Amino acid sequence: MTLNFIRYIYKHPFNSKNKLNGLFRYLKWQIICRLNKHPIIYPYTENSKLLMWKGLSGADSNFYCGLVEFDDMGFLLHFLRSDDLFVDIGANIGSYTILASGEKKAKSISIEPIPSTFKNLTDNILINRLQDKVTPLNIGLGSSKGTLKFTKHLDSVNHVATEDEKGTVDVKVDTLDSIISDQNPALLKIDVEGFETEVLNGAKNTLKSKELKAIIIELNGSGDRYGYDENKIYKKLIEHGFKAFTYNPMLRELKEISTYGNHNTIFIRDEQFVKDRIENSRKIKIGNRQQSI
Repeated sequence: MTLNFIRYIYKHPFNSKNKLNGLFRYLKWQIICRLNKHPIIYPYTENSKLLMWKGLSGADSNFYCGLVEFDDMGFLLHFLRSDDLFVDIGANIGSYTILASGEKKAKSISIEPIPSTFKNLTDNILINRLQDKVTPLNIGLGSSKGTLKFTKHLDSVNHVATEDEKGTVDVKVDTLDSIISDQNPALLKIDVEGFETEVLNGAKNTLKSKELKAIIIELNGSGDRYGYDENKIYKKLIEHGFKAFTYNPMLRELKEISTYGNHNTIFIRDEQFVKDRIENSRKIKIGNRQQSI
């Protein structure tokens, strides 16, 4: 466990009342993994669960901290309603999808290009009995239809491969506009390890939709590997009427910012509509803890 990871657990908002709680849970997880070599079913929220096992990146941090991406997942839980459509682009094992459809009962389209990770996603959909709520797609997204090579051995940071990368898999690629057709999502989550520019280039109609109120997007400099300037993504979203925000789930507080963060950033359009939803959202118990948000 690295020093940065220890800091992350120690400072996580869900461990704030007991700073050592997350570290104790980390040790507990190590013991569980040594005694039980099979996947466990973890109570994710009061109405959802996740399959977890040792080394499954993107899942075990939920055990230590309740919600691994606390601010963004908290926003999703407070914003979404049962009649919404959520599109999870770069779904990985389905952490966001399960919150959206398992806890908030929204419809989801979940896109995960890596076949082995897609299997984990569909397993989580099955254990939550969400086959009627979630449409999983084993494809990539880009600016046009075709095929791209993806890395396949980098766990949660698999990405569209560059020319010099080995150990790849060919994946069919489509555009967001094409796969959602005449459906109108209320929320997008885009985490595609630097390929966000191409995803948005294939989402021209989606971005124009008045039903789309918010986008959670990862802008951390990964676009550099493809020669993309992420400042242009920020400008594009601003031009479409979005503003950048941070969110505090404990206080249910949105705060406008003048640029994007170094990880995920929440972009919102129709700010008052979003605030009204947040303020009127029910409290949700996280995992097997006593805390709710």
